[in-house]
Amino acid sequence: MKKTLVSALSAALVIGAASTTFAAANPFSDVPRDHWAYDAVTQLAADGVVEGYGDGTYRGDRNITRYEMAQMVAKAMAKDNLSSSDRALVDRLAAEFADELNNLGVRVSNLERNADMVKWNGVLEYTYTNLRAKEDGVQQPRETDNNLLLRLEPAAEVNNHWSVHARLDAETKLNRDAGDEDSDKVTLKRAWAEGDYNNFNVKLGKMELFTNENGLVFDNEFSGAAVTFGKDLKVTLMGGRFALAKASPLGEERDGMVVGSYLHNPSFDDTANFAGINLQYTGEHAFAGAGFYRLQTEFFHNFDGANFTVPVPESNWYGHDGSDSAHIWSVNAGYRFDKNNLLWGAYARNTKADHLNDSYQIQYDYKGADPEDRGSWGMYAAYRRYAPYTSLAPTDDAAQVMTKGWEVGTNYTVLKNVVATLKYYHGKGIVTPDETNAKKFFGRVEFFF
Repeated sequence: MKKTLVSALSAALVIGAASTTFAAANPFSDVPRDHWAYDAVTQLAADGVVEGYGDGTYRGDRNITRYEMAQMVAKAMAKDNLSSSDRALVDRLAAEFADELNNLGVRVSNLERNADMVKWNGVLEYTYTNLRAKEDGVQQPRETDNNLLLRLEPAAEVNNHWSVHARLDAETKLNRDAGDEDSDKVTLKRAWAEGDYNNFNVKLGKMELFTNENGLVFDNEFSGAAVTFGKDLKVTLMGGRFALAKASPLGEERDGMVVGSYLHNPSFDDTANFAGINLQYTGEHAFAGAGFYRLQTEFFHNFDGANFTVPVPESNWYGHDGSDSAHIWSVNAGYRFDKNNLLWGAYARNTKADHLNDSYQIQYDYKGADPEDRGSWGMYAAYRRYAPYTSLAPTDDAAQVMTKGWEVGTNYTVLKNVVATLKYYHGKGIVTPDETNAKKFFGRVEFFF
């Protein structure tokens, strides 16, 4: 194997994330400071990966043996703070030089060659919620939930650019009857392939749909494709199918009528054609973006005030033109004053609906809990308005669709990888503010692994 300085560069890449600035002294007399590979070779020497020869030379023009290359790989394997991409490169080199590494006493079995190709992350979370609602002046029964969720997120490398990912949720509703069909369930929430290139990313499959309004319009999944490109200004194009009936409060039906679950139509089961675009600029302190989403389904055409659980005007509730689509436009902006303080907001409007068609939120964030940093914490305060024809599948940990109001929250890292979160929301109805309100308490403890 030719020991050109190309091999030195590849090895330098492997250990680069673990290195600091090299020493000023030149370790090899035959690699001058103006040589194109000086930095890479010097870094290798500084990290103890190469030692050169007794006469102080590197001899980059001679052939390198597989045994010598295996020595370099073994030293790189000993590094414990590599980036994910560098670790993947180390794994491939370890598989290539497995026999030589075994001779060196570095064990790389067939199982070990493949084990690191699949990474598992996950979280065990316990969630408690308490919702008290009044609708049309009538106090509704208190709704309390205790949920236990085990979430597994495997990721497997396919090649240098492509990988496959999944999310598997196993959920238990602790306060439901044992015979309740929804009390225990295992769901494959997401499964997608991802190609990652320089400033270009493509996803195919069932994936996250969390658009740049930060949960104002979508916080769910869709099936299809998404392409993102750009650096400071990123453009994301999305297209596919969106399960509106499963994701949106528009398709919910519950035993007790609760704010945010206002369409009583058990036969409703529709999936919308979905297309969208996000543009997002991120600077050193400020960010701003815009979005557009088009959803098409017969539900929008057929839906009128007769299906609503609140008083409505005598008109087509959704749109004057009998449209079967939603056209949702959005903008967002924010400013980070320093590493601890962030103020941001977002606004969205469905131009195809003539009622309950605009949503917005504004939020101030102070710090934030880091699962890796015990004792770190954060808090926030927000004001949100969730209109049903714009906030189709929003973040509803605390805030409720069909209401507007204040939300506050805090999180704290109790132990490393153990985070506790508390939220409280107090909102009033959009249509009948004096007759409809919601007060929701949300608590969660997460164990990350």
